[in-house]
Amino acid sequence: MSGSKPEFLRFTGHRQFAQRLVLATLTGRPIHISKIRSSSPSHPGLAPHEISFLRLLEAVTNGSVIDVSYSGTTITYQPGLITGTVAGAGASVGDVIEHALPASCTRGVTYFLLPLALLAPFSKAHVNVRFSGPGVITSATHATGDMSVDSFRTAVLPLFGLFGIPPARIELRVLQRSCAGPGGRGGGGVVEMRFASQVRLPKTLHLNRRPGRIRRIRGVAYCTGVSASHNARMIQAARGVLNTLVSDVHVAAQYDPAPLVGDKAGPKRKMGIGFGLSLVAESSTAGVLYSADVVAPPEGGVVPEDIGTRCAYQLLEIIAQGGCVTGAAASTVLTLMAMGSEDVGRLRLGRAVVGREETIGLARDLKTFGASSWGVRDVDGDDDDTDDVTISVKGSGVGNVGRKVA
Repeated sequence: MSGSKPEFLRFTGHRQFAQRLVLATLTGRPIHISKIRSSSPSHPGLAPHEISFLRLLEAVTNGSVIDVSYSGTTITYQPGLITGTVAGAGASVGDVIEHALPASCTRGVTYFLLPLALLAPFSKAHVNVRFSGPGVITSATHATGDMSVDSFRTAVLPLFGLFGIPPARIELRVLQRSCAGPGGRGGGGVVEMRFASQVRLPKTLHLNRRPGRIRRIRGVAYCTGVSASHNARMIQAARGVLNTLVSDVHVAAQYDPAPLVGDKAGPKRKMGIGFGLSLVAESSTAGVLYSADVVAPPEGGVVPEDIGTRCAYQLLEIIAQGGCVTGAAASTVLTLMAMGSEDVGRLRLGRAVVGREETIGLARDLKTFGASSWGVRDVDGDDDDTDDVTISVKGSGVGNVGRKVA
């Protein structure tokens, strides 16, 4: 009936906050989220990174309605059309949306990049966003577990090619690196993503073959505001573990001075000092990538050799989990499968990845938003002694509404 109020899907709590907003935007279903940290005596309601993500959604969409309660513990979101970077409607610097993160942000910039990359293929126009401000953390985060921009660029963005979304038209520029500041807050980095691969409907994915053998390992050792020799020490420690297993190991070194952060009126100070390592293993099977991230904690007390060794062993543990997609990229791949054409796609995952809280939460959320349930079964083959499972996902055929209208 015309004029009737939309029916809201209701959720509670702050977990999977960005994921639910992304699914609401892709499917066009309005949502109501209540009891957001309502029991916290000191910091109830939305956190700074969640408020910033709502502003980002408002910038890349047209017609979205966001209503936040006075206490910040309840929000309603009615999604609009994903328009991307449109002149006069969010683009503040040329053809780029400038999005500033506050100094109180404790999440890495990939917290914003991952959901933005999910929305971008379904946009009416290109999505060009530059993240700046005193809260941009380009490294991995020690407390919240966000991946670095290097792992995002080398282990997540190439997976879009499996869905017919050309990665060659996706560009990620790291203009200023930064690690987490004191207490894990703030950074001062600058990152720009240009996503020019818009599609009508993602292709059906069939990635249920054997993962294959690791043929080479690539990575980036980065440090900001500390001695550049930290990079060489991390690389040497990581190669000491990996070279006995894989001969083709190459890790690039990236050094940046610490960014200066401060108000225009007051003095500026160095922020985002630290170092870390990102490693990506490429399999002989096309499209299979494994990544690992380790960063020094903001309070220090860790030597570069420990970071290099820990990252190498973490990569080996992730490879041992099996499957064709790691836990860090599973949510992105499964969401694109659910939004694709109305056909059944198959994905091979390690049992440990399927059992993660994030994967199970995604399956429940997709079901709530009207997608089909997943089919889960052990992999076929008598010669396959792995503990992997095959996930069958039927696409909902949502596709790019903006392109369909255009």
